[in-house]
Amino acid sequence: MRRLFDFVVSTLVGGLLILVPLYLAVLLLLKAMASLGGVVAPLARLLPEWLPAAQVLSIALVLVVAFLIGVALRTGVGRLVRERIETSFFERIPGYALLRSLTQQLAGQGKENVWKPALVEIEEALVPAFIIEVHDDGRFTVFVPSVPTPLAGAVYVLTPERVHPLDVPFTEGVKPLSRWGSGCKELVAAMKA
Repeated sequence: MRRLFDFVVSTLVGGLLILVPLYLAVLLLLKAMASLGGVVAPLARLLPEWLPAAQVLSIALVLVVAFLIGVALRTGVGRLVRERIETSFFERIPGYALLRSLTQQLAGQGKENVWKPALVEIEEALVPAFIIEVHDDGRFTVFVPSVPTPLAGAVYVLTPERVHPLDVPFTEGVKPLSRWGSGCKELVAAMKA
């Protein structure tokens, strides 16, 4: 009964971690489009009536503004402003740092030493995990995800002899978790290599 409860809770949490940010992003996009309706109304009246011009122009304007903000964030001043906003506001939101680092890893832009796939020794077994940080004394903080929901799991601090870093990309380390362990053979082969 306990395993069923753990499975239901971890699956629900994993689903919510994907669904809530997606829902909020869509909600913000719709809100931005609605607030720009008055701005694009004069131009929308010039287009044919069969075309939902106000909505098309609103979303185009939102995307242009998002693109311009993205361009501004690539400058030195923009990076500085983004880092300051992240440290003073966003990092106080629970789960933000986790989602940011996971997104960076999936996009291939993450730091090499964060979320590095590994196999760790827990009891008498090798368990797929991710290295979160390396301590000054050589120990590792590792995240051991649950299956099939890799966004929920447990955190351990382990000695170096119990942690086996893998020379595989983050996406390859996550695949066996969503496949109920299928593909761990490749992770064990990467550990031996």
